[in-house]
Order: sequence, then C-alpha cells, then structure tokens
Amino acid sequence: MSTVIRYFYNHSSPWSYFGHNRFLELAAEHGAEVVFRPCESHIIFAQSGGLPVAKRAPQRQAYRIAELKRWGEYLGLPMVIESAHEPPPMDWANRLAIAAGEEGEAGDMGKLSAALFAARWVEDRDLSDPDGMIAVAGEAGFDGKALWEASRGDEIGALYDAYTKEAMDANVFGAPSYILDGELYWGQDRLDFLARALERWG
Repeated sequence: MSTVIRYFYNHSSPWSYFGHNRFLELAAEHGAEVVFRPCESHIIFAQSGGLPVAKRAPQRQAYRIAELKRWGEYLGLPMVIESAHEPPPMDWANRLAIAAGEEGEAGDMGKLSAALFAARWVEDRDLSDPDGMIAVAGEAGFDGKALWEASRGDEIGALYDAYTKEAMDANVFGAPSYILDGELYWGQDRLDFLARALERWG
C-alpha cells in the first residue's frame, strides 16, 4: 500500500510558500502520494478560534513579520512581505490549482501552486485581477484562460468547499498542514517531524 499524505494549504499563506517545494521534495524522496487540498483559511479560522492577520493584536502582527524574515533568511528563500499590490481573493489561486488538478495530470496542482507562490511571494506580481492569474498559469505551461474559466465553475467551487470541510473534519486549523496515517503536522517548521514519520513507514 502506498504512503499517502493529505496536504492542506492556501496560496495566501507565506508559511505554505516556505514549505511547498520542500514538502514536495520530501514526499518524492519517500515515494509518497500527495493529495492536494487547497482550502479556505478564513472559514477554518472562524471554526477553530483563529484570527485573520489583520484582526490580530499589533504585537502578534509585528512578531509575525519578524519570524517571516528569520525563516526566509534561514531557508535561503526570498520573500516580499509587504506587497505593493492589493491581495487577490483567497479562493482565486486555490481554485485555479484545483482546476489544474482536475483538468490535467498528477503533479499539475503542485506545479501550478509553485508558480503562484513565486508570483505572489517572490516576484510580487499584481494578481488582483484575473489577467494576472491567467498570465502566471500560462507562463507555467497551462492554458491560463481555459483554466481560469474552469476554476470559476460550480464543479471546482463544490470541490473547494469540500476540501475546506475535509480540513475542518480532520481538525486542521492552519496552513500548511500535512496528515500522514491520521496524524496531523501543522506548519512548514514541522517538516522534520514528518520526515521522521516517513522514515518509519520505510
């Protein structure tokens, strides 16, 4: 039986950006199947007692920025923390990735998500209108316009809602979260623990 990891994340999460490529490399190293689950953090926060960044106390917001800088330097990953652009709605990139998975082949969600993370957190591109999203998908090798149109349809919307509910049912309360054999690992800083668990799986 293959090893399966459910991967709950969203593209608005800088921590998901920090962990994305490292997680996919780890899963590939151990021959694990990744089940991608982009989901809506706002709904998950409301259900689990968390707060969106803008509603957190000032000292927590300040510490978050300090930690992002520390982790970026530690991992050697560039990051634009304070964007020059308005952020896109959370569901845009998430639904686009789901559409890539439904329309394409295994691995397409991971590939497109990597491109979307880079566009938002490294290149600081303007993704506040559909053209920005379409351009990123096109540059990543997808039919951006067709993928965008599919992402706005009822089928992808229903999957997105189902993935968010699946996250809540699995006691996920933040992104990124990884579930292996029913055990939850929250945060890109828990990838070392996930690696140890994968080693035990052999």
